[in-house]
Amino acid sequence: MFGAKVEPDFIGYSAGISACEKGEQWQRALALLSEMREAKLEPRVISYSAGISACEKGEQWQQALALIDAMAEAQVEPDVISCNGAISACAKGKQWQGALALLSAMREAKLEPNVIVTVVGSARATRATSGSGLWR
Repeated sequence: MFGAKVEPDFIGYSAGISACEKGEQWQRALALLSEMREAKLEPRVISYSAGISACEKGEQWQQALALIDAMAEAQVEPDVISCNGAISACAKGKQWQGALALLSAMREAKLEPNVIVTVVGSARATRATSGSGLWR
């Protein structure tokens, strides 16, 4: 009984990714997502969302956007949580173009961003471009 090998499953991987997100270990969260795919377990929206949230907390906007792209490639529909996380990551990284593109994509997909993401994203985009002439 003690020598039995336990194979991780979807729930185990997703719990691990979520724990990494809470522990601000974005690199490990991405590694677990990769391991999950290697184990022929397809990540679902909850797994991707936890990975995106980990990237957001680690201020890794590029990685958050890469996970949104990976979702599309895997034919996993992003939900409000995954999009809000990626938008927040872009906002923290002063990547207003990415944040606004995601807001637009959400509206096209009939997903309503939460009020906080909309206000914060818009405010940060405005501040980021105020001296650039882009909002004139």
